[in-house]
Amino acid sequence: MPDLGGTWHLIGWEIEAEGRVTHPFGEAPTGMICYTSDGFMSACIARADRPRWSTGNPRKAPDAERLAAFESYFHYAGTWRIEERDGIPHVVHAVTHSLNPDFPGTEQVRRIDLSGDRLTLSAQEGPRHHRLRWRR
Repeated sequence: MPDLGGTWHLIGWEIEAEGRVTHPFGEAPTGMICYTSDGFMSACIARADRPRWSTGNPRKAPDAERLAAFESYFHYAGTWRIEERDGIPHVVHAVTHSLNPDFPGTEQVRRIDLSGDRLTLSAQEGPRHHRLRWRR
C-alpha cells in the first residue's frame, strides 16, 4: 500500500471535461494535505491571489468580499484509509469538518498515483475528472 503519511504541498489542480482543461483556483493555487499516522487528515486549497479584507475584519467585510473568500478557498478534514478498488489504490476521506456544509458525513474517494515525492489524487465527478498534484 502507498505511504501517504506526512504533509504534501499542492502543485496544481485541474479539471478535465469534454476535452477542455480548467484550473478552478488559477494556474498556481496553494494548498496542503496532511495525513497523520493515527488516521486523521486535513486538506486546504486556495487561490494564490486572494485579496485581504478591506475592513481587516471578516465580520465587518462587505458581502461581496465574504463571498469571494468562500469561493477562493476549500477545506475539509476527517479520517482516512486506503482501499484497493479494481486493483488500484484509493484513499477514502471520511469527512467530519468542512467549509462546505454538505461535505461532513460524506466519503471523498480519490485514486492514488504515487511516484517518489509526487502524489496525484484524482476523482471522477460526472463528466468532470479532477486531478490534484502534490509534492512531499
